[in-house]
Amino acid sequence: MSTEAIPTVPAKVGHAQDPAARALVGRHRLRWWESLPWLAAVGFYFAFPNYLGFGTSLMITILFALSLDLALGYAGIITLGHAAFFGAGAYTVGLLAFHNVWTEPITSLILAGVAAAAIGLASGLVLLRTRGLTLLMLTLCTMALLQDAANMGHDYTGGFDGLPSLDIAPVFGVFEFNPLYPDTQYLYTLAILCACFLFIRTVVYSPFGQSLTGIRENLLRMHAIGAPVRRRLVVCYAMSAAFAGVAGGLWAQTNAYVNLSALDLDRAATVLIILILGGYGRLYGAFLGAGAYMVLEHFLALLYPTAWQLGLGLLLVIVALYARNGILGLSELLWRRNRPGRSMP
Repeated sequence: MSTEAIPTVPAKVGHAQDPAARALVGRHRLRWWESLPWLAAVGFYFAFPNYLGFGTSLMITILFALSLDLALGYAGIITLGHAAFFGAGAYTVGLLAFHNVWTEPITSLILAGVAAAAIGLASGLVLLRTRGLTLLMLTLCTMALLQDAANMGHDYTGGFDGLPSLDIAPVFGVFEFNPLYPDTQYLYTLAILCACFLFIRTVVYSPFGQSLTGIRENLLRMHAIGAPVRRRLVVCYAMSAAFAGVAGGLWAQTNAYVNLSALDLDRAATVLIILILGGYGRLYGAFLGAGAYMVLEHFLALLYPTAWQLGLGLLLVIVALYARNGILGLSELLWRRNRPGRSMP
């Protein structure tokens, strides 16, 4: 009796041999080039001691852009009112300091983040039932309501004049905030930005962060596999609000004042432009976008003080037309095309 040859089943390719699996497994690991922004920040402290105030503002803007990137770039939550949370954090710090309730900077920042997260959670439970243009307008209305409330509560918030000359206690009781020599402000802001960035980076590469990307890419499929879409969107929105509140609290502490500009539409639009310019959904797009925007704003204002927005607007149009996903997306495209060892088509 002859036996037929039994076909052999090829061994399954292990996860370690699959290029896609290796990319997913290793994407959370820190790479050498990720240290460049932080080395640049440390080098800036020593190389440009007369521009530490500018550097502090830049890092606060980066943190604010990162908070929006978490909601917009990863979860796909379209918002035009993110300054509501920035202003909530700023006014939390300002009210506590101005009325001599609490002036310790680090715990004040925590309270600012908690207050902004509470507003984000409460508003997200209502607003995230909608999508598209409706969501965009409702987020804008939320910001306008908070701005009107701050303006009407003149006895507590100072109204249009705001809260000047905030008394912020020294960091750890030793390092004082000095408006003329902002060394403490710069290093303090750099430490807070680094801590917040590491937390956001961990969230983005966690299973929760990957599910947010899935919701952004294909909402119906995430519903079909049973993912709690709305709950995760609300949590993401509240987390994003918390980091925006921390950025607002930093702004209030380093400038020692708060006014209605913290809740202004211009601030919300600016951070959205920064993400478009740098690239959203990339983490480091916030760094590139904020740096490019603020440097261009500075030099264009020197060249043409009355119409510097024209040059910035033209650049934004060019980026939107020819640079997919901003400066970072264009850089990645050029690197893929010109990297060593690339096979010719």
